[in-house]
Amino acid sequence: MRPSPHRGAVRAIGAAILAATASACATLPVDAFRLSPDTLEKRHLQTRRFDGGTETDLLAASAGVLQDLGFTIEESASTLGLISASKTRSAVETGQVVGAILLGILGVTPVWDKDQKIRVCLVSWTSRENPSVHFVRVTIQRLVWDQKGGLTKAEAIEDPEIYQLFFARLSESVFLEAQKI
Repeated sequence: MRPSPHRGAVRAIGAAILAATASACATLPVDAFRLSPDTLEKRHLQTRRFDGGTETDLLAASAGVLQDLGFTIEESASTLGLISASKTRSAVETGQVVGAILLGILGVTPVWDKDQKIRVCLVSWTSRENPSVHFVRVTIQRLVWDQKGGLTKAEAIEDPEIYQLFFARLSESVFLEAQKI
């Protein structure tokens, strides 16, 4: 059987793809995977330890708190310890609208924030050393769109007060869940 005349071309194309892939990997900045100095502080803000109970009860309490706060549960995978939720709210700010009107008077096309989606990702896990110790980490993001539907902001929410309030409510809910109240 004779080798295909296209076999050499296929090998050349494969080698070119491999070389391009390898060169793309080589262009990563040296510190691409280095954590920023405030990473530990952010993780501490976003994570809490819960003693006792089960991870299932902790996830149920977490989902209840999110729903009480007006979030809609979008995904839940209890075997993975994952809940994602979101809520949509108005992002209209009076100052932006007034500024947009003034720009409109001057003939400039005004743009202002209109809608926002707040997304929460909650992950729980059980301690390897002690199965009655569980951890919850919550991250919150905000996406904002203008009145024309363009995305104007995509940002992480890092306000410590928001996380403190969430975890205070979760602690109450976990306590009530444990007491079967």
